[in-house]
Amino acid sequence: MLFDLRSRRRQTTVRIVYVFLALVMGGGLILVGVGTGTGGGLLNAFTNNGSGGSNANPLVAKQVKAALKATQQHPESATAWKSLMNARLSEAQTSANYSSTTNEYKASGKTALNKGIAAWKQYLKVTSNKPDITAAELARSMYQGLGDYLGMSSAYQYIVKLEPKLPGAYTCLAYTAYAGSASQLGDLAAAKAVSLSPKLQKLSLQQSFTKAKQTASTAQTYVSTYC
Repeated sequence: MLFDLRSRRRQTTVRIVYVFLALVMGGGLILVGVGTGTGGGLLNAFTNNGSGGSNANPLVAKQVKAALKATQQHPESATAWKSLMNARLSEAQTSANYSSTTNEYKASGKTALNKGIAAWKQYLKVTSNKPDITAAELARSMYQGLGDYLGMSSAYQYIVKLEPKLPGAYTCLAYTAYAGSASQLGDLAAAKAVSLSPKLQKLSLQQSFTKAKQTASTAQTYVSTYC
């Protein structure tokens, strides 16, 4: 899905809020999805004998179990799938699945994140690829935990559609695209980010994009710092 860089659909008043989210969510902020809602062939991908490492945290285990049940009962409910996304992210962030020493997800945590991404993809199906901002941010956070930069950029493409006036969203879209070696997408997002940024910031921002485009590792450093 390519985003519309010319979108003028609506004004936004949450620039400061988004910058805050972009800076701190990578460290483990959980956006809470409320509600319930699977069925079909995808069910095994979400159940897999329960919730993995969440058993180390009874409250999270109950959250995952309830979300799974909700998706079984309401497979067409977007709210249910978003609730499961949130539950899987919570599961991944438990001490059993995440190392606070290395600030990295363990193998069991990445398993939970992958299950959360599976829920995200089902959520997109039931919403006809029209997610809300909370679901898109949850997906972004899970892709980041997996080190999937192209996945992150796909989530940011939804975010910039929802908040087309936020330079920070386009900035992170550019960085993640460059980190995933998607230079064309990165160039489009970078140009939009620069156009939306204050005059005094344009030059330094453009310079950062130039560096990010040169090497994926540099872009990845920008992602971990700013997104």
